[in-house]
Amino acid sequence: MITLVLLGAGNVATHLYKAFKASKNISIIQWYNRSTEHIKQFNNDTAICDDITKLKEADVYILAVSDDAIAKTSDSLPFENRLIVHTSGSVNVHDLNKKNKRGVFYPLQTFSKDVDIEFCDVPICVEALDKENIATLKLLAQEINSPVYKISTEQRQTLHLAAVFVNNFTNHLLRIAHEITDNKQINFDILKPLILETAKKVQHISPYMAQTGPALRKDKSTLKRHLKQLEKQSHKDIYTLLTKSIQQTHGK
Repeated sequence: MITLVLLGAGNVATHLYKAFKASKNISIIQWYNRSTEHIKQFNNDTAICDDITKLKEADVYILAVSDDAIAKTSDSLPFENRLIVHTSGSVNVHDLNKKNKRGVFYPLQTFSKDVDIEFCDVPICVEALDKENIATLKLLAQEINSPVYKISTEQRQTLHLAAVFVNNFTNHLLRIAHEITDNKQINFDILKPLILETAKKVQHISPYMAQTGPALRKDKSTLKRHLKQLEKQSHKDIYTLLTKSIQQTHGK
């Protein structure tokens, strides 16, 4: 049985709590947050705490807090020589205070509190400064049925950068498309099968090979018409930039 203390109450912390709680071999003995208001609903299932000086002894402490709060939270931990891991994609493992054993347990996925997620679809990237702690982190991932990868800080930061492109930027483009269709009273649902097919296609072929569209074809009349249709200059700028990038990538 691995005992665990969870720190933080955001999207990642909430989903990790639910996943770990369902495991028979992991015991969440305490959940800490600066304010227990956001976690009080779980008070009947686990001990909650808003005083960091009263953290219980556990095998692993997971800092599922904002990137800016990781170093400060690590510094304020009232003990030494215990395994502390953060869940960030971009923060260096060395940003954790060296008074404790340091590691990373990074779930590479997008999390929203009200959207359920299956952790079998969530890759966990683990890192630890002490080799013996890698086994513990891998076991944590396996207990929630996640694929697990041992990677370095540089590799994790690169993955996080790539994830911003495939998730955050892509989602923003979807929001723009939603705005464009709404402005013409068109149901955005009509585009959803295309969104799904685009995501499915790159499971089987590379994004380079999957590229289609007027930019690739160098269809000047369509490109010109699209720019004329766009009402916002910011949308025109994005369209022009992406068109140029596609044409440069494919030698058009």
